[in-house]
Amino acid sequence: MFRIQRSVDGKFVVFTLSGRIKEALLAELQKLLECEASDHNLILDLKEVKLVDRDVVSFVANCELKDVNIANCPAYIREWIEGEAGGAE
Repeated sequence: MFRIQRSVDGKFVVFTLSGRIKEALLAELQKLLECEASDHNLILDLKEVKLVDRDVVSFVANCELKDVNIANCPAYIREWIEGEAGGAE
């Protein structure tokens, strides 16, 4: 099961994600981020994420490029992002 929890920490809006994230769920998450992006600094907290697919890894990498902070990123996701970036060169 996938869950998104929104909270506010000072100047930051934090979206805590948990469970399995699949490509089909990214549209909902993208809408939430877009609604908040103009007014707040954003953080995606991935501490409770259990499983992702390749599209999610690309999404997270693109979020970072758009200055969304990624907190508590599991090592396997970070390695996958770095591997994808290395392969693009």
